[in-house]
Amino acid sequence: MNSFNQGRLQDRNPLSVIDIGSNSIRLVVYEGVARSPTVLFNEKMLAGLGRNIVTTGKLDADGVARAINEFRRFRALSEQAGSDGIHVIATAAAREAENGHDFIERVEEILGTEIQVLTGREEARYSALGVICGFHNADGIAGDLGGGSLELVDVKGDEIGDGITLPLGGLRLQDSAGGSPTEAARIARRELKRAELLKGGEGRVFYAVGGTWRNLARLHMLATGYPLHVMHNYEFDIQKSAAFLARVARGDIDKIKGINRISKMRRALLPYGAAVLQEIIKSMKPSKIVVSALGVREGYLFSLLDEKQRAADPLISAAEELAVLRARSVTHARELAQWTGETLAAFGIGEEPAEERYRKAACLMADIGWRAHPEYRGTQSLNIISHASFIGIDHPGRALIALTIMYRYEGIYEDMVSPELRGLAGSRFVERARLLGAMMRVVYLLSAAMPGIMPKLRWVKRDDGGLTLTVPREHAALMGERPEARLSHLAKVSGLDLKLGLAD
Repeated sequence: MNSFNQGRLQDRNPLSVIDIGSNSIRLVVYEGVARSPTVLFNEKMLAGLGRNIVTTGKLDADGVARAINEFRRFRALSEQAGSDGIHVIATAAAREAENGHDFIERVEEILGTEIQVLTGREEARYSALGVICGFHNADGIAGDLGGGSLELVDVKGDEIGDGITLPLGGLRLQDSAGGSPTEAARIARRELKRAELLKGGEGRVFYAVGGTWRNLARLHMLATGYPLHVMHNYEFDIQKSAAFLARVARGDIDKIKGINRISKMRRALLPYGAAVLQEIIKSMKPSKIVVSALGVREGYLFSLLDEKQRAADPLISAAEELAVLRARSVTHARELAQWTGETLAAFGIGEEPAEERYRKAACLMADIGWRAHPEYRGTQSLNIISHASFIGIDHPGRALIALTIMYRYEGIYEDMVSPELRGLAGSRFVERARLLGAMMRVVYLLSAAMPGIMPKLRWVKRDDGGLTLTVPREHAALMGERPEARLSHLAKVSGLDLKLGLAD
């Protein structure tokens, strides 16, 4: 327990996961085992253990020496962070290299714990669980591109289907192709013919997992001026990104806008990642490419959850946690979610399932900016929500929630938000955000941001067809000019005749 750490949740203890990959080695200390994992500390090194493994059959000697020193630091960092324990997983390079077993023994001695060297099947399973963890009702093919291998696996809801491991990791492909992206494409095309499961992905989503593809997405964001620099759930439109992928696959990257923001070690593997992605698109014919920030590590963490925890909605879980940490009252936030749902029903306005989830999350996070200066609460909340490490939500949904809270604080004005963010949300979500923001602006003035009053507020249909928001007579003193003015704004946004009155 961490009762003295008021900025952290009190019902969990830190847990460390070290992922020994073919290209990178990473330590992630999570706040605890939870449905929506929160990173307490994150450190990595690009060791390149799998460099030249195709030609030598061994782990890279320089990479091994550097990694050994770093593992001592990783253990010290984990202990410093107060971690309950260290869980270590190793992937393609460690399981395939001639000297992999000796390397693992040395690392186990340093870390003081057993290392789980994943088989290709296990690696594919954890990758799939990472996608299931990170997306609400995932449906498609998950592809985890590491330094030594590519894992492909079918995911649908919480079900894991067929999977396959292919020798198409970035470092391995660079080695096999003799440094030629063109040859790499031919190798990828040949190997992918063995992946029969790709045929079942036509018209579905391809979930791109792994550092090379994340950096490819980051470069695409920078090159296109994308307004929201959040990696998880970033989408590549198949047609619009074709020219970009072709250029990167040719190795023509030096003059692409933003290339200087990509590390040199990652930069060298981008053409191979782009080449593999192009061949996957040709073989699978997906509806779109969606980037996952979650992979093997998070999949492993997800496997530690019980059945009830796995079934929880990751977005709502994260929103609840943020409300616990930052809102004046979590109970008020939950009441707001209930009241706004009842209000939409009274207004005769329907919701798609995704819109309902986003509304509930917005209500849970509606009060996270209350400690800021009044003039900056809206902007601060928008920035927090826009860039928080939420999962189970796409970028338009993230924009909807952020805009809702912006409107809740700043007022329902058309010019409050940048054209880029409005464009990302789309016209339907912008109007829904204005409506929800207007509702919140009414009810916060009646509830003083404290629980107890909202369940007593009722919408009553009048004989003239309008609606009256009724307040119990014992709470009549809560009524006044400001709530009336806010209600008139809600009436304008909703297009309904609304009044404030006392309950009979």
